[in-house]
Amino acid sequence: MDIDFEIIGAIQDIETIAIGSHIRERAVLERVYGRGRWRKLKGIADIRLPNGRIRRVELHWYEAHGIGRKGMKIKRYRD
Repeated sequence: MDIDFEIIGAIQDIETIAIGSHIRERAVLERVYGRGRWRKLKGIADIRLPNGRIRRVELHWYEAHGIGRKGMKIKRYRD
């Protein structure tokens, strides 16, 4: 289930969860977006939901140099 949202401000407390071959979805990422040094990251951000409500959440996403952030999703609400 994809949830549309808008990130408000900067993502904070960014941490790397997995790199390269330790990413389960790496084959899909390379097929869809291309080869790269893929990393799975997490961070905390304030977002605006489609109904206008603002929430603090933990986000997870994939990122590769030259490709950018892909597959950003809300993992859990922090407030």
